[in-house]
Amino acid sequence: MNIEITGEDIKIGQLLKKLGHISTGGRASIFLENHVVKINGSRITTRSTKVKIGDIVWIDEQLIKIISKKE
Repeated sequence: MNIEITGEDIKIGQLLKKLGHISTGGRASIFLENHVVKINGSRITTRSTKVKIGDIVWIDEQLIKIISKKE
C-alpha cells in the first residue's frame, strides 16, 4: 500500500491517524505500545518519530510505502 504525504516528512502519530488506526494524535503512544510499528526495519516507540518520503513502514503485518503527493 502506498500513502501520499505533502512535504518532506510526517510524524508517525499523524500517519496512524491518517490511516484510521487512531482517532487522535494523543492515542499514538498507546498504539505504539500495543502494536509492532517499524520504519525501514527498526521498531519505533515514540509518536514524534518522523517518517520520510521513500520510507517503508510496517504496522503489525501491514506494509506501507511513503510517497510524495503530486500536486
